[in-house]
Amino acid sequence: PIYFLLTSIDSVMGNYGVSIILLTILMRALFFKLSDTQYKSMAGLRRLAPKMQQLKERYGDDRAGHQKAMMDLYKKENINMFGGCLPILMQMPVFIALYWVLLETVELRHSGFLWLEDLSAMDPYFILPILNGLGMYLSQKMTPTPPNADPMQAQMMKFFPVVFAVIFAWFPAGLVLYWLMNMLIQIIQQWWYSRSAATN
Repeated sequence: PIYFLLTSIDSVMGNYGVSIILLTILMRALFFKLSDTQYKSMAGLRRLAPKMQQLKERYGDDRAGHQKAMMDLYKKENINMFGGCLPILMQMPVFIALYWVLLETVELRHSGFLWLEDLSAMDPYFILPILNGLGMYLSQKMTPTPPNADPMQAQMMKFFPVVFAVIFAWFPAGLVLYWLMNMLIQIIQQWWYSRSAATN
């Protein structure tokens, strides 16, 4: 299905780079409702940050009492802590399918886009992987951190953009372009919902 969609878009656009960008927008539109739920929950967490800090101070070392109070707060405010995982899980089959399309489809070989000569090969200048790492870092900065988060885990998360940039450096450029566009749309959505939550 991804091959059919991509080649159908390319038959109109005539450039696989542009077609991958349009495919990304189409996929984000398809998963819009899931993303909407995710970002509303994230905006809600940002709004509740002062209350969560108060609970942390009130319960101190009583982890069980603190957890229960947090769960009650989430339930009262209608915030789903696990809602953020579902959109990512739903997109993984698309990501894997596109990976194999870019690797195996003969038509994509030596199809260029901007500075890229071959979307089925790695970015020779590592521009897309670096932009992906920067986008992931910005997205992390915009994501509220729960007050009960493990400090060690929070420190490890800071290295994820670097790790992903290195991993993406060896992926086909078309796949990294897809993920970069996906990240840019995600950042715009995060900014929009954060702004909406701040004005409400």
